[in-house]
Amino acid sequence: MKRTFAVLGSGMQGTAAAYDLAKFAEPTDILLADSCLDQAVKSADRVNRLVGQQICRPTQVDALNPAALADLLQPVDVLLSCVPYWMHPRIAKVAIATGTNMCDLGGNTEITRETLAMDEQAKAAGVTLIPDTGLAPGLVNSIGLYLIEQFDEAESVKLYCGVLPQHPKPPFNYKLTFNVEGLVTEYMYDAVALKHGEIVLLETLADVEEIVIEQFGKMEAFNTSGGTSTAPYTLQGRVKNYQYKTIRWPGHCERMRIFRDFGFWDNGPVDVRGQQIKPRDVFCKVFGDALKQIEDLDQCVVRGIGTGTKDGQPVELQVDIYDKQCEKTGFTSMERTTGFSMAIHAAALASGTLPKGCLPYETALTGKDFVEQIQRRGIRGKLTTESPSPF
Repeated sequence: MKRTFAVLGSGMQGTAAAYDLAKFAEPTDILLADSCLDQAVKSADRVNRLVGQQICRPTQVDALNPAALADLLQPVDVLLSCVPYWMHPRIAKVAIATGTNMCDLGGNTEITRETLAMDEQAKAAGVTLIPDTGLAPGLVNSIGLYLIEQFDEAESVKLYCGVLPQHPKPPFNYKLTFNVEGLVTEYMYDAVALKHGEIVLLETLADVEEIVIEQFGKMEAFNTSGGTSTAPYTLQGRVKNYQYKTIRWPGHCERMRIFRDFGFWDNGPVDVRGQQIKPRDVFCKVFGDALKQIEDLDQCVVRGIGTGTKDGQPVELQVDIYDKQCEKTGFTSMERTTGFSMAIHAAALASGTLPKGCLPYETALTGKDFVEQIQRRGIRGKLTTESPSPF
């Protein structure tokens, strides 16, 4: 069966997704597209070298040029959008017009809603679109689904995730593993959660709690936006409480609040010596570039805690995943947990078994199916009830 994939954006996550497709999706062809041809060539060469075959072809395209993008997508069965989050709906319109299935990495729930609003157009075109197929939202929500599926009646799901340096350095003890604008978005906007069956908005960089992780010791977890995306709305009625928090080294949250509270993330221009400057642009440039200079391997920890009843008895289940940067391939843990997760959904799209239209992430695959697939990639975890057992 012919399967042509296109990965739009050949950076960190896009390269990892292309590698996973080459390994597991039985592709006929993988186009690695980027606005910078040199980057696309570099990424395609890396994937081809790792898998030992010439399966990836680099190409240059302006993703915001509808005509150029349409030319790229005409022969493509599935598009993986790994560009900045605000571009996804624009790309989705072109994918629908060319009859191309699509998944993206999400990054902002309101932007995701713009894509989901194209449901009728997607159905009419006979294609399927799935936003939010990365890590958080993405993998962590699949763990949430997995927990819900274990109960006869689910009461609560609490999800946690953190991608962290293996050798943290003060004062932030953090290593930038994705776009700095995405990081600011997570820290800026309200978090969506379910509380007692009702949708609520929670302040981010708030509700700090201590969490003990086996590999790290005492850490902190706090509200961030985007991690739940549309899941609270979709799962309302299936679970009463559903919430996500980000894990960081202790003290990180308080330090980041200083930037927010003193206006460093404001998007409105301010006058600086006669020049109109957006504080957020300056922050992203200065802070982002400084974090990029930190050379360290990364590691990812995911925790899901679910409570509910099974066979009339109350049950609490806990899933813990710990993943480190792969020495063999060089892919960071962030790339593995994000890019591989996306590729799992791209492969499902290529199979033609998913419903047509725009699907919220949490309705595309069951938690059980996703867990089985992510284990094939060597990303494994532990399910704890009364005694630990692998899942």
